[in-house]
Amino acid sequence: MFATHSLIAILFVGLIAGWIAGKIVRGSGFGLIWNIIVGLIGAFIGQALFHGLNVSLGTNYIIDDIITAAVGAIVMLVVLRAVSR
Repeated sequence: MFATHSLIAILFVGLIAGWIAGKIVRGSGFGLIWNIIVGLIGAFIGQALFHGLNVSLGTNYIIDDIITAAVGAIVMLVVLRAVSR
């Protein structure tokens, strides 16, 4: 997923994905660093989910990466919220 992207693009994808996940699950963002961390971890989860379900978005590489990372981050945050209760 990240093999052809620069470090700046990876951080950008993580930031946007983490921010989206924070808005959907928590209602607000987590701050710059935590948004990036949540988004990057979510990217790995989303990649595994999409690969396991054989889902391909096929639109644009950066948009695909943001959507995949955001979905993974949302799943991660929902699971973490359920476990912490």
